[in-house]
Order: sequence, then structure tokens, then C-alpha cells
Amino acid sequence: MARVLTIGEPMGLMVATEPKALKDVTTFHRYVCGAEINFAVGIARLGHDIGYISRVGNDPFGQHILDFLEEQNIGTDYVELDDVNRTGMQLKAKTLSGDPEVVNFRRFTAFSYMEPSIVDTVDWDKYDHLHVTGIPPALSDSCRETSIAMIKAAKDHGVQVSFDTNLRPALWPSEEVMRETINYLASLADIVLPGFGEGKILTGFDTPEEIADFYLKQGAKAAIVKLGTKGSFVKTETEEFYAPAYVVDHVVDTVGAGDGFAVGTVTGRLEGLSWQDAVRRGAAIGALQVQVEGDNEGLPTREQLEAYQKTAKLSE
Repeated sequence: MARVLTIGEPMGLMVATEPKALKDVTTFHRYVCGAEINFAVGIARLGHDIGYISRVGNDPFGQHILDFLEEQNIGTDYVELDDVNRTGMQLKAKTLSGDPEVVNFRRFTAFSYMEPSIVDTVDWDKYDHLHVTGIPPALSDSCRETSIAMIKAAKDHGVQVSFDTNLRPALWPSEEVMRETINYLASLADIVLPGFGEGKILTGFDTPEEIADFYLKQGAKAAIVKLGTKGSFVKTETEEFYAPAYVVDHVVDTVGAGDGFAVGTVTGRLEGLSWQDAVRRGAAIGALQVQVEGDNEGLPTREQLEAYQKTAKLSE
């Protein structure tokens, strides 16, 4: 069983119950969302230990998130409760095809006041792996400093680091700042996981091979470029290959697929799987997630994952 740590902002998620523009929706279902919380849920459901570094408001959303973390067996030793600032939230439309309309409320939230000093409270001897995304550094200067300090501390303690670029352009002051910061964080990581479109923005290159090569030259030991329904391209220090996706006949919601892919890839490697088998596990978890409503409801247990991989069809 691996011991994993991640840092990020959880938010209250309200998903529309009817396929209308958000301004016209009258009823919603409540969930919990956030790229890193999706990752944490996926890690826990596969039976690994997961610690979560975060900060939520002492409000109904924050209290619900704390209950959710406990229910999902996600460690809360490093989750701070803020009595002044609120928990972030998101509204998401119900869609019959394609990506849903999403509206975020995350300016001046409790998490945006996260400070680098949290790094000094972490018992690094308890962890084998740290997973970071490009979202926290977009939220505030202190969050940016915290993300950098977290990765550096992990590396200083011999903890492997994965970094999912997870671009949110609307949260950054400029594309130039976003590109420079994200690429700097990627240069500190062992495993880098950009989406293909993100990789083109971040590197200026137009092929998965060039994007992956860019990150290996920066210092990564492996770069996995996510290609959606076309699978992924993997390049490590010793091998490179294209890996297929799983065929999904009915997509309900694409949100969370990339987080599921990260879960499968990271846990696969922590369990000693080859890169081929690790990214195949990632593809399976991503495929399961897009078949349900909610950002993490489709992330499987180990039994569900194994059953799916025995019967699901890979793309050609």
C-alpha cells in the first residue's frame, strides 16, 4: 500500500438536474469537486493511504467537505478550518453531449490564503509520493509559493512528485505568467501529465512527441501527454510509445477524466506496473469516470476497476 499526499482546493459543487442554461436551472444536486480531491478519492478507493493538504471555510460547504473527506478515508491532518473566509463553490450545467457549462466562485476563498509554512508541518517520512496540479498556483501568490515549496520539500525528502498541468487560464493574470510558472513547477517534478492542448500552449510545440521531449529536457523522468479519446503518448528516459484509450459508448460528463487518468498512472507505477500497464489503468479509470454525473462518483474501487478492464474494449 502506497502513501500519497496531495494539495488543493475542494469546492462545493452544484450540478443542474436539467439540461438548460445555468441561468434557467431551478434545482441542483450537491457534490464535492476539485481536481486534487478527485485524485484523492481515486487513490483512497484503490486502497492506498492518501493525505490531503487544504483549507476550507467554517461554513456549510466546508463542513460538508470535511464530512466527505472522512467518508472517503482521506486524511485530514493538514486540512485547516478558516473562520473568516468562505469555501469555494462551482455551478455545473447538465449536458447531453460535450463539456458542460461551468461557473466557479473561487476568488478570496479560504484556500487562497494558504501559506508556505504548511510545508514545515508535514511529516515527509510518512509519504512515498506527492501529487500537485497547476490549479493552486493560479489562485494567489501565497498559493503559488506554497506549491513550489511543497514540491521542493518533497524532493529534498526523497518523495516522488507527479505534476498535472491542469490549466485554468481565467485564473491567471496573463498567459505568459501561467506558462512560466507551470513550466517551472513541471521542471521540479518526476512525472509530468499535460493534456495535448495544454502542452501546445505551454511549450509552443504541435506534436505529443515534441511536448513530451520538452518536459524530459527540463528534468522530468516521464512525460505523459493526454490525448483524450485517442489515448496518450508516453515518453520516459528509456522508452516512448502511444497507448490506447478505452471505448466509451455513452459519455455523461467529461469532468474528472484526467484526474482519474492520473490516479491510475500514479498508483500503477507505485505498485510496480510497467508504464504500458500503468497508463492503461489510467485510461480505464478515466473511462469509468466519464460515464457518470459528478466529478468523482465514477472513480472505481479495485474490484470495479479489475472487472471493467476484463471486459472493456480498447480503441484501435
